[in-house]
Amino acid sequence: MSKKMLRTWLTASFGLLASGAFAQQVDSLSFIRSKRMSDDDLAKKREGRFVTGLPDLSSDPVTGVGFGVKTNIIWNGNRDNPLFAYTPYLMRLRANAAYYTSNARELTLSLDVPYYKGTRWRYRLDFKAQQNPANLYFGSSEATLGRLRLPSNPGVTFATYAEYDAARKALRPGQPGEAAEVTDALSNRFRETEVMLNLKADYALGKGKWRVMGGYEIQHLSYATFQGTKAEATLPVTGQQTTAPNGTALLRRDAQQGLIFGLDGGWVSIIQAALIHDTRDFEPDPTRGVYFEAANEFSSPVIGSQFSFNKLFFQGRAYRKLPVGKRTVLAGRVGVGNIFGKEAPFFEFQDQWSPDGSINALGGRQSLRGYRANRFLARSLAFANAELRIRLADVKLGKQNFGLGVAPFADAGTVRDRWQDLGFRDVRFSYGAGARIAWNLSTIIYADYGLSKEDRLFYFGIGQNF
Repeated sequence: MSKKMLRTWLTASFGLLASGAFAQQVDSLSFIRSKRMSDDDLAKKREGRFVTGLPDLSSDPVTGVGFGVKTNIIWNGNRDNPLFAYTPYLMRLRANAAYYTSNARELTLSLDVPYYKGTRWRYRLDFKAQQNPANLYFGSSEATLGRLRLPSNPGVTFATYAEYDAARKALRPGQPGEAAEVTDALSNRFRETEVMLNLKADYALGKGKWRVMGGYEIQHLSYATFQGTKAEATLPVTGQQTTAPNGTALLRRDAQQGLIFGLDGGWVSIIQAALIHDTRDFEPDPTRGVYFEAANEFSSPVIGSQFSFNKLFFQGRAYRKLPVGKRTVLAGRVGVGNIFGKEAPFFEFQDQWSPDGSINALGGRQSLRGYRANRFLARSLAFANAELRIRLADVKLGKQNFGLGVAPFADAGTVRDRWQDLGFRDVRFSYGAGARIAWNLSTIIYADYGLSKEDRLFYFGIGQNF
């Protein structure tokens, strides 16, 4: 996409949002009455403007340990503001920067303005620049539901990730196009570099339980695999450690065979649309209500993209406060998605776009916490999550409120090459438990430990899973 076209899109998008914002008059707020916070949470909500800042000490099995800063500037207004009891904040500016031990790094900026000046409009602006050399790729079809296997020898399979990880480091004779002796230590990894800008707005309908949303996103992506790169290796007989060139990556093999598209990267231009039903009482950490969305992303050369695809995703969440303890909430989610387009790029298989935050699929912290990210990948997917969020204690330190809790969970999911074949066959399960700290209600710190028959994984960071 040319710079001139990019400027045209951004100018048009900002113009439409601005005209909607200033044309809309303050409503009677009937559209937001169903979202009133509980009396208990409302009593803890801070007034005015405040900053939350945390050192980013996150941990993920794929990207490694993260170091950085996660900050929020939150404008809540005063208690006499008509919106105070009905919105998580009047405005939030989020700025995150992180570096990971895998050499991944990320910068994100996000502005969120719900119910702008008491109107039915909500505006969001997101920017991201990131590079991640630790992305995993196990294939892009329902065959990934099978056991783990090496790219160079798919006839041999492994029951656990630990067995597979040890086997792929073993020194082996090179195949055509490879060095004389190679390792597969990096053959399931690839590097992604991304710069993204997203602008979207939604409008509350009727009494506010339903919203329509439109948005535009532009991003530039580039990819690299690691064949020929010096990597860890072990001698097959003695197990002695050494180094050797990495063999041909699985992603490169699949691209050469025409099984995947998009390895060369490029410009992606996307128009987004969604229909949303939302009755949650407090978005960052709900105690009651439901959330449903039908979300669509459309990309085509007609709008300046180098790729053609259409992604459709349905998601439903439900929250119910149980009459047990201080604050016990049963939370559940179900999601179903499909990608249309004969040559849809492989990277679009890796996540499902949601107006409430994209979901990496299938595997990892956001979907199946007992499996590695992208462990199961195909054109269609379905998954479900359940959590019991139990508040054990509330602590106040100065002006800061902290809620301490635990959250046992269970996850399930599957993938298919055609949406018509989605069902209850070959479903993969994981389970585990986590700890939760609610800082001034809006900032949720999590630590989750997920288990499956294949792996044991630990996650640490900020934000509820759903």
